[in-house]
Amino acid sequence: MGCDRSKIGPTNPDAYTVSGGREAKTGVTSGTSILDAFKGGKSTVKVNRFLWTASLDVLDFLPVQTADPFTGVISTGYGIPPGGGQAYRATVLISDPALDARSLNVALQTRSGRPVSAATQRAVEDAILSRARQLRISAGRY
Repeated sequence: MGCDRSKIGPTNPDAYTVSGGREAKTGVTSGTSILDAFKGGKSTVKVNRFLWTASLDVLDFLPVQTADPFTGVISTGYGIPPGGGQAYRATVLISDPALDARSLNVALQTRSGRPVSAATQRAVEDAILSRARQLRISAGRY
């Protein structure tokens, strides 16, 4: 059974147009089609440098596999935290230039496949945010 285009109706080209909102803050201009993203232009997200550095500092026990400051993604391999017995790996996404919790998203995984507790996840995010604030305060002194 296939799709019969005559039953769907005409396509509205305005349905694919960004008219404002969060996209406007990230460098997408108003009136840009979502299809323009696939035309080969470079797309970058501005990331908070303090969150970026703090993420690398807090997760320094994990081997970094990829780190892309243009997209805000840090991906690590498995590592055991100091004093811990469970191996973790992390993927960090910094999605905004603001220094707040909404800009930071941390995903943890265990080697055994068991889910990571919400308390552990929250503790890592809090440690990164605390370190980022420390870095910002010390940068203001210079």
